[in-house]
Amino acid sequence: MWVDDDGILTSDFTLGLAQQGPPGYAHGGASAAILDEAMGLVVWAAGHKVAAVNLEINYSQPVPLDQPLRVETRITTIGERKIFSSGKILLADGSVAVSGRGIYVSAPKLFKNVHLEKRTSDFNPG
Repeated sequence: MWVDDDGILTSDFTLGLAQQGPPGYAHGGASAAILDEAMGLVVWAAGHKVAAVNLEINYSQPVPLDQPLRVETRITTIGERKIFSSGKILLADGSVAVSGRGIYVSAPKLFKNVHLEKRTSDFNPG
C-alpha cells in the first residue's frame, strides 16, 4: 500500500476462497470492507485521526477470486469536522468493479494513544 504525491492511496491484492460469496466471486461485504479500510487509511495517511460515520458502496461488476485487483482511494473534501473520501476496486483490465464514498469524522478520543506521522505537509486534495 502506498500514497503517491497526489494523495492517492493504492494497493494491489488478490482475494481467495475466504472472501467468496457467489461461486468464484467475492462476497460484497469483503469489497465494502476493503473500501472502508482504504478510504479511511488515506485520511489517516494525511494525518487525521478519524472514524467512519457513513459509507456508500456501489457494485458495478462481480469481483473475481484469485485474480489481481487494485484499490485506489483519495480524499475529496476536508471540512471543519468531516472528511470525505472516495475509492474504487479495479479489475485486472482497469475497469471499475466497486466504487464507494465515505464520510469520516475526527475522533481523537478513540485514538488518543495513536501517534500519526503526516508524510506530506502540503497535502491538498482539491
